[in-house]
Amino acid sequence: MLPLDPQAEIGRRAWVACPGCDDARGCTVCTERRTCPEHWRYLLSHTGSLLHLQCPSCTHIWTHETGFGATRSHWTRASDV
Repeated sequence: MLPLDPQAEIGRRAWVACPGCDDARGCTVCTERRTCPEHWRYLLSHTGSLLHLQCPSCTHIWTHETGFGATRSHWTRASDV
């Protein structure tokens, strides 16, 4: 298990499903796509529409393309890490 990233702070959060543990599966609040008080992710940083996240449950770190704002073209879009 990885330690929390030094950039992780509770004030910067995102609500994206974790590909590492899928801890939000079956959560009614998350299923309704509302802001869940339990299943949030640390927003470590972002570049345009690309988010760098860490799950507080399993400490998995990954990159998520939101598709909002300054997105990358299909050919230059970063894949999940």
